[in-house]
Amino acid sequence: MTDAHIAVGMLLILILAIFLGFPVAFTLMALGVGFGYYAYFDAGRMWRGYDRALESGGDAFTLAETWIGGFFNNRIFDLFVNQTYSVIQNDVLTAIPLFLFMGYIVERANIVDRLFTTLFSVTRQVPGSMAVAALATCTLFATATGIVGAVVTLMGLLALPAMLKAKYDVRYATGVICAGGTLGILIPPSILLIVYAATSGISVVRMYAAALLPGLALAGLYLIYVVVRAILQPQLAPRPTKEDVGEHTPVQLAWMMLTSFAPLAFLILAVLGAILFGLATPSEAAAIGALGGLALAAAYRALTWQRLKESVYLTARTTAMVCWLFVGSATFASVFAYLGGQQFISDFVTGLDMSPLMFLILAQIIIFLLGWPLEWTEIIVIFIPIFIPLLPHFGIDPLFFGILVAINLQTAFLSPPMAMSAYYLKGVSPPHVKLTDIFRGMMPYMLIVILCMVIIYLFPSIVYMLPNLLYGGQR
Repeated sequence: MTDAHIAVGMLLILILAIFLGFPVAFTLMALGVGFGYYAYFDAGRMWRGYDRALESGGDAFTLAETWIGGFFNNRIFDLFVNQTYSVIQNDVLTAIPLFLFMGYIVERANIVDRLFTTLFSVTRQVPGSMAVAALATCTLFATATGIVGAVVTLMGLLALPAMLKAKYDVRYATGVICAGGTLGILIPPSILLIVYAATSGISVVRMYAAALLPGLALAGLYLIYVVVRAILQPQLAPRPTKEDVGEHTPVQLAWMMLTSFAPLAFLILAVLGAILFGLATPSEAAAIGALGGLALAAAYRALTWQRLKESVYLTARTTAMVCWLFVGSATFASVFAYLGGQQFISDFVTGLDMSPLMFLILAQIIIFLLGWPLEWTEIIVIFIPIFIPLLPHFGIDPLFFGILVAINLQTAFLSPPMAMSAYYLKGVSPPHVKLTDIFRGMMPYMLIVILCMVIIYLFPSIVYMLPNLLYGGQR
């Protein structure tokens, strides 16, 4: 058995361990250190001090000390320390805790109920108005927080009861909430895009610019589906009564938009604009967003010590998870490549003589299937580094590939049986809302995601238009 075969076995053990439920970050570190000890094993180097002590007739204590020291003199431990240090001092990853803190503090600002009520009142004449308002609220709130579980849960508590009370179809109502809640991992400022950029070596700024139009396009496709379905099947989304909406003058509606929609939209645009127009680095813009989130929570009189403490705790916990994933993945990937696993996979894939389109389809199918048992962080950090070295052979831009991956990962939250959005929503839904109904409600949106990927492939200018306009370059 060659070292390359051992590397492939190492990857298979990782996949098996993940399916068995072992913690991914610590599994990566354990496999990296364990197989790395074998890969970098050099008895002559490791126990040189022990051999010298033995030759000079050292006592038993000295011999034991030098032998133990030699055991830990394997270069894998140096690699592990260096990888940990490089992750901690990575400037790109600094933005993650700041964006997370912004999201958690905005989540606790009690803005969602006002936002949904306002958008429902403004769109009351649109077919499926309550679903349209729910989708718009999900999109804006998900963009601000980037935390899928929080968005789906809050909208499940707020919008779902209102839609069910208005006689909306259960599948129609639950589907729009689940789909809308996942958009935050695609539309900037998205943490997923930061993690992908750090993994692939792409500029975060270009990544944000490239993802903006595709993200809005996917949200637009969702909106078209919601409205058209309400027109074709009006029984799914009955028109609201005056009791549902209430009477509002144009001045009142304008004031409601100014006090609920405008502050959150301004915060998002300020952060995103500062990044895209080069006024601040992603980390600096994230700091602005975190400060803006605090100001927004204070303005809505929702900034309490308990909420601040919860936000800091959740930020620290999530950031630690991401950082340890990076440490484990970097160690695992280094050993995997040293053993020849990356070259083995590269030779195997290139030997299949696939066209770029066939490779893209195969890669996206694999990522789609990985989205069933795994979180998007694990897919990006563990498996994307396997695909990235293969892209130059097929002439595929990592930026374009990353946008397709980000769109594809929407399905990770929407595809049964492990669709986490469905479980988030089921946890806060009335008892008569069945999990199977939620699954069926999400299925059309999975097809829309696939349609969006096809459109992006056929019209790649959607991806390159904004980066080329802002930063130059041709594609």
